[in-house]
Amino acid sequence: MKTNDIKKGYRVKLDNGCSRYNGWMGTMMDNARGNTRMVEVEGFETETGSVYAHDIKWAKAPSDNGFTRVEHTEKQLALKMQVESFFV
Repeated sequence: MKTNDIKKGYRVKLDNGCSRYNGWMGTMMDNARGNTRMVEVEGFETETGSVYAHDIKWAKAPSDNGFTRVEHTEKQLALKMQVESFFV
């Protein structure tokens, strides 16, 4: 599944590069496309905000039984490399 195919209401599993936070779950809140998506994230607190599309690793449609691995576009992967370079 491509990140641009994830629709409002899909469940997502995030990976933001820090093992302490890997696996946070969320619910997609928009039908947008691109490098950022609006997600209600269930972390330390439940809050809604923008997440980078490259941080979405797994997605599940409401009608599906299991999660599907998410594929990222070249632009999303390029942005990931750029963001990671800030923290090296």
